[in-house]
Amino acid sequence: MSTDRVALYMQDAHNLDDAIGFVQYAEENGFEAVWQAESRLVRDAIVPMAAYAATTSKIKVASGVTNNWTRNIGLLAATFLTLDDLAEDRIICGIGAWWDPLAQKVGIQRRKPLLAMRETVEVLGRLLAMETVTFQGEFHHVDGIKLDVVHGKKEPRNVPIYIGATGMKMMELAGEIADGVCLNYLVHPNYNLQAMDALEKGAKRAGRKLDDIDRPQLVICSVDHDRKKALNGARKMMTQYLGQQPHLMKASGVSQELLDEIHQVLTWPATEEEIENAMHLVPDDIVQMCTASGSPEEVKAKVREYIDHGATCPILYPLGDPKLMIDIFADGYSKPGI
Repeated sequence: MSTDRVALYMQDAHNLDDAIGFVQYAEENGFEAVWQAESRLVRDAIVPMAAYAATTSKIKVASGVTNNWTRNIGLLAATFLTLDDLAEDRIICGIGAWWDPLAQKVGIQRRKPLLAMRETVEVLGRLLAMETVTFQGEFHHVDGIKLDVVHGKKEPRNVPIYIGATGMKMMELAGEIADGVCLNYLVHPNYNLQAMDALEKGAKRAGRKLDDIDRPQLVICSVDHDRKKALNGARKMMTQYLGQQPHLMKASGVSQELLDEIHQVLTWPATEEEIENAMHLVPDDIVQMCTASGSPEEVKAKVREYIDHGATCPILYPLGDPKLMIDIFADGYSKPGI
């Protein structure tokens, strides 16, 4: 078995029974973790995490990522304590600052995102350490609360907190206060160099080193023995994100001209037809710039680029056949070839 770290990313592309099967298959093939998305109003992270935790025995189960706005801090802590009850020492809390316009559309004002995240991580961490917490902040107000375990482990819980960060200020904050950072997908490997600098800057503020912070990274993986099929699979995803999350694309150096052109075709949320109509605007080089797409050899080489640029573990989002992708990465990616 390979010593290369590798993890699986599940979003909402498969029904839950199939997703459970893919996670079990990933566990059998040496994958260290599964990260479950929670972004659009489609599938929350917690229910699938519980399903994965209950049907596996070794693989770590992470939220990839939930947000710090929609769950009361007491409930958030109780939720991750409950998941730890289900799969002790296998749960990771990945948490991010969410995004607009979705947050606005459900009535949430994402003001002062750095302070809001700092308060969330502090209070959540203290609650999971089984402390009695009083905290009067700008976003969280708690008075003498403690996780009230009647049946189960009363000792501090081993639930690492990873911040999902894209912007460099949030990256610095992750370096300062989090156990790890969940690096975003659809970014160029060179983006990671800037991210490493920001993480290190934050880490130094807390008397830590960069290597004290785990740095898994989401990576779109569209792999097939039919290279054209693999590229077209990723092109669709790229088109959707060019329209819906342009901040990710700007971070990777995609031109404003291309973003404007895409936005003339796509509304939010984009319809299937709009995405299909806009796909021809996205050339192969843009697709391969920010995703691991193409033949098995090409996708392994792209993953190595992200690792060489500071990521510690790819979190692979399968756009094609998940089992084929798992098979391809079961023997690692350090050496060229398959």
